[in-house]
Amino acid sequence: MFRPLSVMLLALLVAGCAAATEEGGEDPKGPITFATGRDTTGYLQPLLDRWNKAHPAQKVTLLELPEAADEQRAQLVANLQARSDRYDVLGLDVVWTAEFADNGWIIPLERGSFPLDRFLPPVVDTAVYKGKLWAVPYTSNAGLLYYRKDLVKKPPTTWAQLRSQALSATKKHDIGGYAGQLAAYEGLTVNFAEAVQSAGGTLPDLDQAKAKQALDFFTQGLREGWIPPQALNYKEEESRLAFQNGQLVFARNWPHAYGPATQSKVAGKFAVTRLPGLDGPGSSSLGGANLAISAYSKRQNTAQEFIKYFTSLENERRVLTEGSFPPVWAELYDDPALIKRFPYLPVLKESILAAKPRPVSANYNQLSLVVASAVSKALSPPYDQSTDDVAASMKAELAEIVATQ
Repeated sequence: MFRPLSVMLLALLVAGCAAATEEGGEDPKGPITFATGRDTTGYLQPLLDRWNKAHPAQKVTLLELPEAADEQRAQLVANLQARSDRYDVLGLDVVWTAEFADNGWIIPLERGSFPLDRFLPPVVDTAVYKGKLWAVPYTSNAGLLYYRKDLVKKPPTTWAQLRSQALSATKKHDIGGYAGQLAAYEGLTVNFAEAVQSAGGTLPDLDQAKAKQALDFFTQGLREGWIPPQALNYKEEESRLAFQNGQLVFARNWPHAYGPATQSKVAGKFAVTRLPGLDGPGSSSLGGANLAISAYSKRQNTAQEFIKYFTSLENERRVLTEGSFPPVWAELYDDPALIKRFPYLPVLKESILAAKPRPVSANYNQLSLVVASAVSKALSPPYDQSTDDVAASMKAELAEIVATQ
């Protein structure tokens, strides 16, 4: 007479396991998707093909998001707020870790499952929030100063030297002086953060005097003409093209701009160095991408195995050699063969180790919008608001956002 009850219990257990599978967590292995920003170099699919060939029952499908970080985030957030299981592995900008973890959109990972001690330390920090590991570093990034070594004898280490050399070159040659990413988007927040850091300040706990110095660096360049007015519309791609087409003496950009420049008008005529600062070498904002697992994925086991593979030493080497993206493994920056092929690696390693992360905040998007909007107004003619007033207003707005966290 106990058999019917046993059968019922067994049925309940099976149903419970099925429900757990549908919600993610204890899932069977199987095909997954990888949602990340648009691959403009075409390097990703061949790397995925290697995994797919070795794991025919766990194939990964690449889902490309928009190229711009702001648009990537918007698409990811819309998907996750809908609790969709369409995305399994998420390629996240390093600054999104806190927001995605705080909202329960990604799952925590076991530190011991990944060789984090062999990664660059600042890079690992971008994947940690409130003491837990929420993602695995995949690529790193730090801003570099590209310069025309045929027009500049010695690269600048201070803003004053940059200004002097840019003014001198623009007078002697038909060329612009300096540009970064000054359009009103996340790139402007990054460029401003770097200037604040390079003046000795921080974000979001903004020192008004340091913020004013950072704003003055840009507004002086625009007023004096060594930052061309069209630079106010530049994102990464526009500034990359301007430099490699011979239109700039100096350009702030990420390492991905190095490869194309070697095949351009300035091939053999340029080099890179650390960003300059107020009184000496400056500090970059730490960039890059981390790989996380959606909380709504039905294939979380496969997703984790794929992340282990994709962040392995062997694959990270390919990320550099085939995609020209900065790897996260420290030892790759000291490899003689790689340095011969990518001469900027030693400078990049210095820049990453000296870089500072953007604010760790679940409200980062709000912080970034405030900064980009305020800085854009300060840099746009007719400059009817003083940089001191802009800095004061920005400081107050950032403090209000931080207070609501």
